Amino acid sequence: MFSFVITKKSKKSSARLGVIKTSHGEIETPAFIGVATQGVIKTLDSKELKSSGLQAVIANTFHLHLKPGEEIISQNGGLNEYADLKLPTMTDSGGYQVFSLGFGRDYGTGKILKEKKDEKITAGHQPKNIIITENGVWFKSPINGSKIFIGPRESIKIQEKIGADIIFAFDECPSPLADYKYNQKSLKRTHPWAKICLEIKKSKQALYGIVQGGKFKDLRIESAKFIGSLPFDGFGIGGEFGDSKQTMEKMLSWVIKELPEEKPRHLLGIGQLEDIPKIIKQGVDTFDCTIPTHYARHGYSFVSDKPRINTNSNADKYRYKKLDLNKTKYLKDLSPLDKNCNCYVCKTYTRSFLSHLIRSKEITGLKLLSFHNLYYFNQIVKNIRNEIKKGKF
Repeated sequence: MFSFVITKKSKKSSARLGVIKTSHGEIETPAFIGVATQGVIKTLDSKELKSSGLQAVIANTFHLHLKPGEEIISQNGGLNEYADLKLPTMTDSGGYQVFSLGFGRDYGTGKILKEKKDEKITAGHQPKNIIITENGVWFKSPINGSKIFIGPRESIKIQEKIGADIIFAFDECPSPLADYKYNQKSLKRTHPWAKICLEIKKSKQALYGIVQGGKFKDLRIESAKFIGSLPFDGFGIGGEFGDSKQTMEKMLSWVIKELPEEKPRHLLGIGQLEDIPKIIKQGVDTFDCTIPTHYARHGYSFVSDKPRINTNSNADKYRYKKLDLNKTKYLKDLSPLDKNCNCYVCKTYTRSFLSHLIRSKEITGLKLLSFHNLYYFNQIVKNIRNEIKKGKF
């Protein structure tokens, strides 16, 4: 079972409210999707995920294929039952690993460049540790070094056995260092793969196509038109986003104009706090990001940061700061983690105690910060949904 209904459109931006219905529950959009790489968000159980306000998670096809393997997951009733997830699930296609284990590892880059680099990846370039072919990609297992081939057929078959509610077409996520000709050649692979994914799928899972094209306007529009013309249930917006957040915003506007309005749009791998209002204003319905839990495991907490002067600026509603609880100064701080937060962590524990746990490398500290950070991100998105309802966003 899968459906998407738009319930309200903003008159101030391209933001919109909607509801995605799945066999395992509903997602009110716009929504932050938690990253459960191995089928779990580290240190938290399914009840805690729901208590944090999380409405859905996305797991990693490549890593679940490696361990425990899709056969074991299937024999145990699929991902939701196997992991006791009490909320809708997604799986990516493995396309991101084409980047992360390939050129991403070779050049030490993410999907958005932190600084401009002189290196360029041109057509014909191959990563050092994987081989990209017209039919799919040869990976080297990070566990035992064995060769693994995943193409569109293999990706869909793996995802069908994993059994998530929403799955994605197999694609290549290009590097931000890839030039125009490389991206052009990449699309010539990715677009036929999208059609194969539609042809090969036998399950009732919702299948999203993925738009690529890098930072190049004509390629993004070409990809959005092609993928948007195919009978996918929804659409992912993937790939790299150049060397600035401004480039990302422009890219989203190019793409979303070309996609069918009545179908949901998911932004893959982007969702820092400062990004969230911007991407929702562009018309993104769901998005995933590792930031809240990744930072928590390194001892960082996101908390509200009110401006010294009340400007009544819309941006002030989303001001935040990161607390590094590894620092000794927080051992003397008996205030709540965030006095404006209603999560159980902020109501129960002081910064001093949480800093003690982090500095002592206690797992409980990672758990409490992970819960708070997820709650904080979800509250930001919930507040934006309420503002859209009131016509203020």
